[in-house]
Amino acid sequence: MKIVLISASPRKNNSQTFALAQEVIKGCNPEQLETIHLCDYKIEFCRHCERCHRKIMDCPIKDDVLKIMKKMLAADGIILASPNYIDCVTASMKALFDRSTHFIHCKRLLGKYIAGVVSSGAGYDEPVVNYIKHYALTCGAQFAGSISSRAPVDEKTKEKARVFGEKLHSIIKNKKTFKNQLKIIEQGKAEFKDLIILRKDSWRGEYEYWKKQNWI
Repeated sequence: MKIVLISASPRKNNSQTFALAQEVIKGCNPEQLETIHLCDYKIEFCRHCERCHRKIMDCPIKDDVLKIMKKMLAADGIILASPNYIDCVTASMKALFDRSTHFIHCKRLLGKYIAGVVSSGAGYDEPVVNYIKHYALTCGAQFAGSISSRAPVDEKTKEKARVFGEKLHSIIKNKKTFKNQLKIIEQGKAEFKDLIILRKDSWRGEYEYWKKQNWI
């Protein structure tokens, strides 16, 4: 089992979000773990040139986004950890999401699982968790759940995070299916099918990907 932990806090190891995510990792105990602190990577904003739709996994912006996306594709599970910045993920994580529209068009994270880890000063993290879940489903991944906490993270919450990590390990190992989520994913795929066919000339790379998957 390979887990990629993507942490969006600019405080890195000193982050309460990262501390909470580390407890999840302890419970999950993956055979392979890769940790990505987004603040260590160069991530520019999407320019909406649509080149990644014409030629998949290609982008004229020379930064680290494709490197991160390839790590996501190679993982069994992805933990998205972000502090709550005005009821949303941080700008670095949002920029990564915006640059991965090909993942959405082609449901590239099908068969994978995403978990959310969020912390905040107020403790009201539902909007952020819901946003991470929404991103997961639009990319084809099943959402395995989340853990959130008011900062600072106390020992009781750390224990909950370790238990959640154990649950995450079981979900991924046993390839658990969430029927309601799969229905949403399939609905999203059906909606994009018409769009991919309509834009087959301008989105040639993605159209060919859909053909290769026998979706059209």
